[in-house]
Amino acid sequence: MKIAVIGSGIMGNGIAQVFATSGYQVILVDVSEHALRTARDMIDRSLTKLTKKNLSIDPLEVLSRLSFTTRIQMVHDADLVIEAITENIETKKRLFQELDELCQAKTILASNTSSLTISDMASVTKRKDRVCGLHFFNPVPLMNLVEITATDETSDETLQFAENLIKQMNKESIRVKDTPLFVVNRLLVPMISEAIALVEEGTASPTDIDKAMKLGASHPIGPLWLADMIGLDTLLHIQESLFVKTKDSKYRVPELLRKMVSNNELGRKSGKGFYKY
Repeated sequence: MKIAVIGSGIMGNGIAQVFATSGYQVILVDVSEHALRTARDMIDRSLTKLTKKNLSIDPLEVLSRLSFTTRIQMVHDADLVIEAITENIETKKRLFQELDELCQAKTILASNTSSLTISDMASVTKRKDRVCGLHFFNPVPLMNLVEITATDETSDETLQFAENLIKQMNKESIRVKDTPLFVVNRLLVPMISEAIALVEEGTASPTDIDKAMKLGASHPIGPLWLADMIGLDTLLHIQESLFVKTKDSKYRVPELLRKMVSNNELGRKSGKGFYKY
């Protein structure tokens, strides 16, 4: 089976890594050669770390199953294509339209979106029964859950294919209705937003807020540490989109979040967010 991943950022290269580790041939596509080189280095480092915990992983063998290219035409015969590009619906729709025209009839198209609806992407294709969401979590090699999202037109065969694939990767899946944020992020985003508001109000420091949720609610990491992992720019985009779409006050955007993003304090990706890295 041939898997293609479009977008070599932190999510895309993580998805490519776990498929290759599971024995699949994987093509990782990006418009930037530099991004692809960075992705290969990140995968190499990640695999080296994992070998210390799992001696059965051979980094060279895994990397041999990975191809890196800027030529999207290389995915034409893939069995599954997963996009992991920027969270912008118009950009994703253009990509899905291109993939629909490029790929063979057998190809299933999936999105790793965490905030946008799959039906919007499927609407520009002629294979609505073979479009679904496969939402992995960061860091992909370590997180065991995948949210499988179905539209009203996604076929049972497509969903069964997705569930079997996730199971073969030794991960767990849940089926989710095609609604913004799905399950996990619908619960997490308001909590993170409230944590940011607490910092903004001066109620407690980021360290103490995270400590409170770890010790008081048994969370493995605090909401502000998690926000830095997600990327504050990504979080801002998600909240703005949801607030516009739902008008629900729980998705209001704290001014502190806007200020930090405008100052390029994006979390781990920029070296500074609520913490320094």
